Amino acid sequence: MTETRLIDAQHSKDINLPNEPFKLFGRLIPKYSDGKWSWETELFAPENASEMRFPDENYDFEQMSENSTFIGAYDGEYDDESIRGAASGADADNCIGLAIMQEGFFKYMYLYDLKVSAAARGRGIGTKLIERAKELAREKGYRGIYVIAQDNNLGACLFYLKCGFRIGGFDTEVYRGTAQEGKSDIIFYLDC
Repeated sequence: MTETRLIDAQHSKDINLPNEPFKLFGRLIPKYSDGKWSWETELFAPENASEMRFPDENYDFEQMSENSTFIGAYDGEYDDESIRGAASGADADNCIGLAIMQEGFFKYMYLYDLKVSAAARGRGIGTKLIERAKELAREKGYRGIYVIAQDNNLGACLFYLKCGFRIGGFDTEVYRGTAQEGKSDIIFYLDC
């Protein structure tokens, strides 16, 4: 059984859950008209589909704890070392997912990072982390949460929409002049 819980200093190594590849198979195309957002998808031709892996972070629990709250998804049933978190021993839980929530300037708490181990994907872990993030935002007095996703990460964009997020912004300039040029950021919002 998977459980989500706040990660404390004792389990601080769990916040450095390794990044794993994900498929880039299409793009979400937001449209804004008459004060409302809509969207459509563009699927890449099979020869243009690819994989991407973000570099592993070296998160510092003590430093980030000043404005961040860490939520872990744990499942003691996994034996596969590739998805085992930093915990070890007889009482070990396997950290298989992570959400990092940061204090927001306004009424929405920022979902800074969300990841699920590749071997645990497709089992509802991401949805459980989002549900716990909503609870946290409510407890802290926020109206909801927001997250930023690249438009070419169609899997992530569709996941957020499926979880009830709505599009609230589209930044076409953020990657100009970088190796990521041609991509855009979509800002998603979810009310608690």
